[in-house]
Amino acid sequence: MRLRKTILLVAVAGMMAGCTSTGGARQSSAPETVAPEKALVLPPPGGPSIVSVVERKRGNGVEQTISLFTSSSVPGQNSLKVQFFGASGANPGIGNAGFSKINESGIAREVSRSAPGVRMATSATFLQNAYGPFGYASGRSRAGDTCVYAWQQIRSSTAANTQARNFGMIQLRLRLCDARASERQLLGIVYGYTVTGTFDGEVWNPYGNPPPADVALGRTGAPIYPDEGGYRASPMPIGYEPAPAIVTQPRAAVRSASTAQPAQSVAPLPAPIGPRVPLPGEAPQTSARPAAAVAPIEQSVRAIGVTVPSPDCIGDAAMTAACRR
Repeated sequence: MRLRKTILLVAVAGMMAGCTSTGGARQSSAPETVAPEKALVLPPPGGPSIVSVVERKRGNGVEQTISLFTSSSVPGQNSLKVQFFGASGANPGIGNAGFSKINESGIAREVSRSAPGVRMATSATFLQNAYGPFGYASGRSRAGDTCVYAWQQIRSSTAANTQARNFGMIQLRLRLCDARASERQLLGIVYGYTVTGTFDGEVWNPYGNPPPADVALGRTGAPIYPDEGGYRASPMPIGYEPAPAIVTQPRAAVRSASTAQPAQSVAPLPAPIGPRVPLPGEAPQTSARPAAAVAPIEQSVRAIGVTVPSPDCIGDAAMTAACRR
């Protein structure tokens, strides 16, 4: 009897729950596509454009995979992956995402999977952008494409965490491969991206306390110069543009064009002055002048010259008169 009563009570409770249910449909916690303007991290102006944004909510934060424009023969999609880790229960009913600090072995596996077929080398140079230090690896494919894989963890210092605040953390991964851009141009995206997402509440601020003002401000003996030519280092260029294609003209075409149309700016050579010196093996030329050229000269000499008398006409007056005739 007791078993029958229990079964009846369970059946009645199920029927009542079915009657009170609204029967509405709801979306599960699976990844969903959001608008590009809702991306938690934006590339810099002039950088690769956003193709799509896939978001997945977690119990302690949110993840986004931001696909970027890709122009490369290397397999894979350019992307910017960001993870926000905050308080548990931020999204009720969804499991929390486990996180760990960036370590060398984990990054080595990520780098090897980022660009298949490309030998990537991790840079040992210390670099940092507006959000703190970051690391990266780079390489070139056989086709000449440049690839960069960068990682960054934004988290306040341990000293700031002891004050019961600044517990949030942001992790970023950037994969870029391009057929025309150089390594420095791709690295400029890391310096230029902007984190637009934030946490609710000051307790989960991942940036820590704001830094104090520069001690040089207002102090004598510490001049501050403009950025142009001053002591500050030049900023990293943000974004990149494909290099223009170089158009080469065949040499034969250039040579034929130069022989067919002489340059207009070349002045004609002046007429030579003086006698022409014959080349070796060339017959020497006589200095005889044409008759047409000699006649005017002789005529002009006769016109302006003086007639010299013969010796026979000098001494006798009769002979002198005859010679004059």
